[in-house]
Amino acid sequence: MVKSTGALTRRRLIATTAALSIAGPGLSADAAWTRQAFEQAMARSGRPCTLTDEQFEAIQARKPAAIKRIADYLQAHRGAADPRVLAAFEAVPREYFHYLYSEHRGAPADAYEEDPKPWGLGYGSALSDYLGQAYMTQVAKPGPDDVTLEIGTGSGFQSALLSRIVKTAYSIEIVEPLGRAVGKIFAPLGYDNVHTRIGDGYYGWPDVQGGFDIIIVTCAAQYAPPDLFQQMKPGGRLIIPIGQPFKRGQILYVYTKDEDGKIHSKRDMGVFFIPMTGAMMKTPTTGTQPSPEPGAAAGSVEPKPAE
Repeated sequence: MVKSTGALTRRRLIATTAALSIAGPGLSADAAWTRQAFEQAMARSGRPCTLTDEQFEAIQARKPAAIKRIADYLQAHRGAADPRVLAAFEAVPREYFHYLYSEHRGAPADAYEEDPKPWGLGYGSALSDYLGQAYMTQVAKPGPDDVTLEIGTGSGFQSALLSRIVKTAYSIEIVEPLGRAVGKIFAPLGYDNVHTRIGDGYYGWPDVQGGFDIIIVTCAAQYAPPDLFQQMKPGGRLIIPIGQPFKRGQILYVYTKDEDGKIHSKRDMGVFFIPMTGAMMKTPTTGTQPSPEPGAAAGSVEPKPAE
């Protein structure tokens, strides 16, 4: 395991979490996440779900071990765990996002599993494993003044995480019944800086004035959509899995835009995501994938090994 001089102590994590809870939009410093709070939020989101006290406490008891797995994973693969990323995971109740929408059934007991894996949401979508979400969040380098865009809302967990760190989080979902249902889950948590819409993420969200500091794509694209490059701010980052649908060999790419508008690319690690649908499936790849402009920094040609 990679050693880090910025080791994260439990005291430091608690302090950072408290700071996010106080400063984060929509959160109250004295708000407690209890079984009653869980059930009330689920009911307000249109997804009624009940737990016994014992079931709720069993879920909470697994959370510290999951946070430690995330910290260890980020230290091993990124050299250190960003305290803001860990604090966001600490602040956001993952069990609230475990829901099978096609069957109208909650599955909170599946949260914080020992062997992290994706969980089905219905309609062909999935809640990604929490180690992968932690990794992509840290690669994105979110900060408190950032405006973010997620392509593929899915469960809503990724944008919920980002919302605890950034100024404003936008998210687009192409599957209409899923997008409509998930669009209702943020307000009950007080996450009023999350904005969602139903649409094709291939075109981004051009109505947002000024563009985005971070665009994070949570589905596998055959290439990076040109509109997403246009909507990146100077200094912005695009995190996107690229590869063929339902095939191994997908690679996480990190694109950056410099102050002159040039695009720089870097291959990261091997990944596996469900495919981006919509226009991505209908638009030929030839001529649509921009390469770095002359003078742009060359990206890494070899990905890190897939996990």
